[in-house]
Amino acid sequence: MQPLPSSFPLAAAVAELAELLPAVAALAPQLEAVGKALVDSWASGGKLLTCGNGGSAADAMHFAEELVVRFQKDRRALAAIALHDPTVLTCAGNDLGYARVFSRQVEALGRRGDVLAVFTTSGNSENILLAVEVAHGLGMTTVAFLGRDGGKLKGVCKHELLVPAGTSHRTQEAHLLLYHSLCQWLDAQFD
Repeated sequence: MQPLPSSFPLAAAVAELAELLPAVAALAPQLEAVGKALVDSWASGGKLLTCGNGGSAADAMHFAEELVVRFQKDRRALAAIALHDPTVLTCAGNDLGYARVFSRQVEALGRRGDVLAVFTTSGNSENILLAVEVAHGLGMTTVAFLGRDGGKLKGVCKHELLVPAGTSHRTQEAHLLLYHSLCQWLDAQFD
């Protein structure tokens, strides 16, 4: 195997992420508050709904599956639904417009006491903003995993995990660390 060329970006990526980590670590109190909100919701028979676009959709789905199936240990299944069924997305996109693909699902599945966690690196996606608006109308607790300056969603959700990265990929790497840490904490809360 040939050594990586000196222009290969891994070293720079590691340095950039290392510089970002103290800001991510400072989000521990907000992350714990999200964990407690989830525990409270499940204790009252509630559920978590998640959504995002592109790579953030992958994060939303990954987070939900870690809760439903398992993270590090076998424990009871935790109610979580990623709003990314392709038939629902394409039907809603075709019939209602892409801006409503998540809000329509929140309207159908969300209830007072449930939690909606949205993933958006820009904070400006119209379909995410509308989903949060519907969730608020239903009395749901809202959580935003954000990047950059938070965009239009900054200050809108009850819980905010703002990663001050300048790029989507560094933001998504930090979001992964945050929700994996949350999953580890939740594993300790349940048998």
